[in-house]
Amino acid sequence: MSTNSDITLSTYDETSGSKLARKAKEAPFVPIGMAGFAAIVAYGLYKLKNRGNTKMSVHLIHMRVGAQGFVVGAMTLGMLYSMYREYWAKPKP
Repeated sequence: MSTNSDITLSTYDETSGSKLARKAKEAPFVPIGMAGFAAIVAYGLYKLKNRGNTKMSVHLIHMRVGAQGFVVGAMTLGMLYSMYREYWAKPKP
């Protein structure tokens, strides 16, 4: 068995809070996508009892599409931001 000396053990000792903070610095749209998803799910649960005569399946489909759309939008913006940072905003050597 070969061992890789480049692997550091500090990443394994990382708590979930510090891992989320590190990921937020690397890709700032990840926590935005997570927060938006949670907000849309919370709104959907709040509106569940006041949905009128709409069927529950239709209500759940609308909430799922809204949450997925927000997450895909956040991922797209994050990808565009990282491309901008890597290709256009690079300091010239």
